[in-house]
Amino acid sequence: MGGAQSLGLPPGKGPHQVGCTDVMVGPNRKGLFFRLFYPCLPQDGAEQPLWIPRYEYCQGLADYLNLNRKWCTPLLSVAFGSYRVPVSWNRPLKSCGRRYPLIIFSHGLGAFRTVYSAVCIEMASRGFLVMALEHRDQSACATYFCKAEAGASDSLEAAQQEEWIPFRRIQEGQKEFRFRNTQVHQRANECVRGLRLMEDITSGKAVTNVLHKEFDLSALQESVDLTKVAVMGHSFGGATVILALAKEACFKCAVALDAWMFPLENALHSRVMKPVLFVNTEAFQTADSVTKMKRLSSRTSQTKIITILGSVHQSQTDLTFLAGNLMNRVFQTRGTLDPYMGLDITTRAALAFLQKHLELEEDFDQWNNLLEGIGDSVIPEAPQCISSL
Repeated sequence: MGGAQSLGLPPGKGPHQVGCTDVMVGPNRKGLFFRLFYPCLPQDGAEQPLWIPRYEYCQGLADYLNLNRKWCTPLLSVAFGSYRVPVSWNRPLKSCGRRYPLIIFSHGLGAFRTVYSAVCIEMASRGFLVMALEHRDQSACATYFCKAEAGASDSLEAAQQEEWIPFRRIQEGQKEFRFRNTQVHQRANECVRGLRLMEDITSGKAVTNVLHKEFDLSALQESVDLTKVAVMGHSFGGATVILALAKEACFKCAVALDAWMFPLENALHSRVMKPVLFVNTEAFQTADSVTKMKRLSSRTSQTKIITILGSVHQSQTDLTFLAGNLMNRVFQTRGTLDPYMGLDITTRAALAFLQKHLELEEDFDQWNNLLEGIGDSVIPEAPQCISSL
């Protein structure tokens, strides 16, 4: 990253201004919680939301990093607590006479709904609705739900009863595959529930957001194209969206960013008939993980595997833009590739892939060469460091 480049999340490069809102539905942990990014009506000086929505997420990050809460939480809050997401908070949805395709996004281990804002903003600026889930399988560093209080008539009154779901480590002696496989199934089911919720909204069903009323969910009724739905995720989220493809016929394709394939059953490839775009970083994958990817790519020639050179696992998260030099040295949030270029490669490859498999009438096919691993800082297939294994 150039020395003159100040830290902060980049705005979208597409033609649409981007808005976002938080949505929580249901009175228990079986409901759904997500941040929705969407094309919005422009407004100068609109409020921008904080990147870390609540102090509790700093506590959760300390837990996830296995560091002392007492001293680590305030440090994380100082380091990241003042960053804002360059979007308009709760602005009205932009109606453009056609329906928007939908992406359901799944976060990685120890993350939460805002950690992939840069990717989500870019996709929304190109005309997608992006539902960034916050998973409740105890893989988020922290999350919560609102319990309905007995006798509470107003949903905002009920929202005072928060119950937090902490990050859960694997216990000693616990079988890691069984633990992670159970989680990945819950996560994939939450992706499917996200789709069901959008189906409810488009059918005119009244859906109550227990968090606030500023954004009118019914505005989505005429604005979601349920024939053009994809799933996208990073790391654990990459595995999640592949499993979601097997579970739900309405998902047309998946974009898996540096997918952590370990939690998936070996036989899953026989159930995934839809195309997947694997966008790997150079420094994360294992031979076992790549073997699972190649099994999937052998099912359909439309599945693509590319690797971004000079990138690390965190290059596909917002931390690559927000961590200062000290944080970068400690947590390795950046590789040698400029983060802005890494984001461009990731999102342009995704846009080209989605145009093809969602049958969009856009100009994203200008980046089709990326799908073959052709271009600066990108190669076809798996990272070179393990391709010989």
